[in-house]
Amino acid sequence: MDLSNLCCHHWRTARKMISRSYTNLLDLASGNFPVMGREPRRRLPRVMTVPGNVSEFDDDQAYSVSSDNPSSVSSDRMIIVANRLPLKAERRNGSWSFTWDQDALYLQLKDGLPEDMEVLYVGSLSVDVESYEQDDVAQILLDKFKCVPTFLPPDLQSKFYDGFCKRQLWPLFHYMLPFTADHGTRFDRSLWEAYVATNKLFFQKVIEVINPDDDYVWIHDYHLMVLPTFLRRRFNRIRMGFFLHSPFPSSEIYRSLPVREEILKALLNSDLIGFHTFDYARHFLTCCSRMLGLEYQSKRGYIGLEYYGRTVGIKIMPVGINMGRIQSVMRYSEEEGKVMELRKRYEGKTVLLGIDDMDIFKGINLKLLAMEQMLNQHSNWRGRAVLVQIVNPARGKGIDIDEIRGEIEGSCKRINEEFGKPGYQPIVYIDTPVSVNEIIAYYHIAECVVVTAVRDGMNLTPYEYIVCRQGLLGSESDFNGPKKSMLVASEFIGCSPSLSGAIRVNPWNVEATGEALNEALSMRDPEKQLRHEKHFRYVSTHDVAFWSRSFLQDLERICVDHFKKRCWGMGISFGFRVVALDPNFRKLSIPCIVSDYKRAKSRAILLDYDGTLMPQNSINKAPSQEVLKFLNELCEDKKNSIFIVSGRGRESLGNWFSPCENIGIAAEHGYFLKWPGNKEWETCGQSCDFGWMQIVEPVMKQYTEATDGSSIEIKDSALVWQYRDADSGFGSLQAKEMLEHLESVLANEPVAVKSGHYIVEVKPQGVSKGSVAEKIFSSMDEKGKPVDFVLCIGDDRSDEDMFEAIGNAMSKRLLCDNALVFACTVGQKPSKAKYYLDDTMEVTSMLESLAEASEASNFSMRELDEAL
Repeated sequence: MDLSNLCCHHWRTARKMISRSYTNLLDLASGNFPVMGREPRRRLPRVMTVPGNVSEFDDDQAYSVSSDNPSSVSSDRMIIVANRLPLKAERRNGSWSFTWDQDALYLQLKDGLPEDMEVLYVGSLSVDVESYEQDDVAQILLDKFKCVPTFLPPDLQSKFYDGFCKRQLWPLFHYMLPFTADHGTRFDRSLWEAYVATNKLFFQKVIEVINPDDDYVWIHDYHLMVLPTFLRRRFNRIRMGFFLHSPFPSSEIYRSLPVREEILKALLNSDLIGFHTFDYARHFLTCCSRMLGLEYQSKRGYIGLEYYGRTVGIKIMPVGINMGRIQSVMRYSEEEGKVMELRKRYEGKTVLLGIDDMDIFKGINLKLLAMEQMLNQHSNWRGRAVLVQIVNPARGKGIDIDEIRGEIEGSCKRINEEFGKPGYQPIVYIDTPVSVNEIIAYYHIAECVVVTAVRDGMNLTPYEYIVCRQGLLGSESDFNGPKKSMLVASEFIGCSPSLSGAIRVNPWNVEATGEALNEALSMRDPEKQLRHEKHFRYVSTHDVAFWSRSFLQDLERICVDHFKKRCWGMGISFGFRVVALDPNFRKLSIPCIVSDYKRAKSRAILLDYDGTLMPQNSINKAPSQEVLKFLNELCEDKKNSIFIVSGRGRESLGNWFSPCENIGIAAEHGYFLKWPGNKEWETCGQSCDFGWMQIVEPVMKQYTEATDGSSIEIKDSALVWQYRDADSGFGSLQAKEMLEHLESVLANEPVAVKSGHYIVEVKPQGVSKGSVAEKIFSSMDEKGKPVDFVLCIGDDRSDEDMFEAIGNAMSKRLLCDNALVFACTVGQKPSKAKYYLDDTMEVTSMLESLAEASEASNFSMRELDEAL
């Protein structure tokens, strides 16, 4: 069998294994629930441009397909995954007829993608297709529309969409908590199971068509938030983005969700996560910080989260509208005469317009109450101002729809009875379907559009209104005259930040909103025109094509290093994540280091303490007898120079390691150094003047008093402010403020102010673990014992200085030319070290092995001496 046939044979075998094993991949998320509906027949072949390989790291990841190198044949495609396909379906004469839905966002975003990029869609249909028709319908949609339908059984569809999505996620993401059984829906585990099962069905459809090395996957909205975990587990290096079209709630709201961490971790399996506004992104980042302990970084305008060696990008970009589509509908509406018809109907009236879905969060009744308030306070608008409120049908079985409808209809009736008269009704309530052409016509005649949603992800109604008021270029119709528009917009909607010329309101303040309506109608025309021009410039340049193009560019940028790192998966269920590390970064092999250790003649072993020899979460920080025993055994080997290099104070370190007479200790990051066999400490710092402490300590005390859970650690050479037990968000803010404060007051002092993991530290300049490492190497070289074996182990940011110093020592020839260097970090994370060990237990196990090797060597030497 030749090599190519062998690869194909292995790939077919691996694929069979994957098919058998993946049936119940994430059932652990909810217990063992059955897969609802029949297993879909695999009709769509997936072409791999390079053979895959089966990872051999562990059983949990045994069926993860990845390739070590990108395909040599590059043919980028975009697979867009959303709950609904951008199609309209109609049954005619017993057969199905499908057409593109020109108003669907997922179809319009193609305008921003490269012309030569093929686009596939994966999603469900808005109609039920009988099981015997599904195969034929799927083939038609793939051939004619490049769409891959996901057929959901009716019971699963109901639990997934009407249940978990609309009655649990939707209310929660719009800040509504189920305080009582009658007010919202309490968390139901069976609905969560249906949500996971549905995401799995979408995943199965994606893998039918995906080429993981060449394709991009773009997942949309809250319906599919756990899909990234399914895909990332199957394809470690998949290029995948996610965009949330709804709000993301504050951490205080989100933390009430029982599956909060599962969803966060699933989203973090994406490469890029998009939000409409900074507020939504900030809430997500705060949740990641408070619940997962992740901190974001901003570099050159880009926000990213470091997650097990992968950088997860955060994209903030509000979606836009399709200018071409609106222009086309405007032209058709003009030809149809809809605008002239409405102008005649509302002649002599000033029209305010509201267009909303029937939803509890749209604030429709608040808008009606504001209109009533304006008519009460400003009688000059009675008989003149008309609010046309168009209500679109509810999307699914939302919460309290009947109650909201009854409330709205009651307000309309009351206001019309109070202010209406023959030929005039202040409220025109339209709850029947309205065509797109007619909506465009209403935009043309409206003097002001009013949006009073109490919470809304984006809301493109203001954008559409602005474009319509601009009119058609080159049109000679009379409604294409003055270019002016006015907006009264809730400050709680996603488009509000981008509309600086709108009158922003708190919709809950009915009185203020009523005054805003009067202000909008009473504003002078020149001011309206200026505001309109400003809005149109933004809307026309930030359209849907700009949005999708920008998202793809960021996705390409953040995925550029995918094939430069070694990747493997860890964890089960929704704890799964991919660890991505430098290809030269590998686990330290104990047999290999023991072998090299035995051959060495002059060894330097530098060990951090907290997080390396002692677990970070240990309450008793003193070293155990086992640790002291193997350290003593290592120190007895005359070829060894052992040093504890720690940020701790010299007093505690000196007391703890007093049983080890031949061990060296570098305390307070090397400011104090005790050589092996000596009892005296020497100072390695440049300055002995600690007058700056009198400046620093009052500042730190001020922040400690103001930050519950924080404390000050006073060392001989440094002051450390710790906030590990404080509120993470507030502590981080205080730390940043303190850092700036201290840098300002200490500008002329010989000290360094640094922030670390839950600390702010002030210490003398030039003091670091790296400088003490170089001093140790230099001293050994001067004594005629140049180092030919280096073992350096640490776990945090300060230890990176030691790893860097080893490289500098090599270039300065402080080490032997053929020195064996083992720079090792604790935990799999990005580091300047070449090796890693998983935890402190592995560190102690490795050091015990070295101690045993020394003991065996010493025993052999003693036997040799006795023989001589």
